[in-house]
Amino acid sequence: MVAIRVGAIQMTSTADLPANLEAAQALVRSAVDHGAEFVALPENFAFLRREGQPFPCAQGLDGEIVGVLRELARTHGIWLLGGTIPEAIPGEKRIHNTSVLIEPSGELNAIYRKIHLFDVDLRESGGGTFVESAYVAAGEEVVVAETPFGGVGMSVCYDLRFPEIYRRMADHGACFLAVPSAFTRETGKDHWEVLLRARAIENQAFVIAPAQCGQHSPDRSSYGRSMIVDPWGLVLARAGDRPSAIVADCDLVALEALRSDLPALQHRRL
Repeated sequence: MVAIRVGAIQMTSTADLPANLEAAQALVRSAVDHGAEFVALPENFAFLRREGQPFPCAQGLDGEIVGVLRELARTHGIWLLGGTIPEAIPGEKRIHNTSVLIEPSGELNAIYRKIHLFDVDLRESGGGTFVESAYVAAGEEVVVAETPFGGVGMSVCYDLRFPEIYRRMADHGACFLAVPSAFTRETGKDHWEVLLRARAIENQAFVIAPAQCGQHSPDRSSYGRSMIVDPWGLVLARAGDRPSAIVADCDLVALEALRSDLPALQHRRL
């Protein structure tokens, strides 16, 4: 494969599961209409609760949400990254914040459970307090999915601040780094683009970063500005402040040429 057109979906999800699923399907169709063959949804695309609230729609990977994703991928014949879903854990009150990659056939290709949990206090910078670990159990496995267009390293939001996870993905053949997110406005305005471009440059990989945007509830909002970044760190596509679908062509030949001309990944001493 010489190149693949990628789509990143930006949403303003709420606690209304049916409305979120309907919006996600419409935006995926928009990306497909613009030629996308690999489409990525943001973190919490199906359900974004108010901070501190439970997850009434927590479910297994055989539940409604993944079922919708599988049918969507099969209908459009695309690779589809389901940003994250609230995956129920048998016998646990907490959930996993889980990302899934679906093949064009509708089969489940890979599963990643968010490793780094967002436990922060942003009140001094005008934000809120978040304790993700109170409701979410951390995953443990670094995941690089195998696809015809190269390895896809799977991560979620707060993982972006931990470069070591992406270096491990690069070691395992990742050509794409998926970062479905719901960055806060306070952190996003200063850190979002800088971190995305850094992860692309240092790992010589495309970064696909679909994000939440806007006001989800009276006490929760997200930064937005979803991006697709190339291995040189150039932003190929960027969303604004509203729900939308962005697309960009990712040139796999150019990626291999860059890694050959500037073999930084081979020059590591540590």
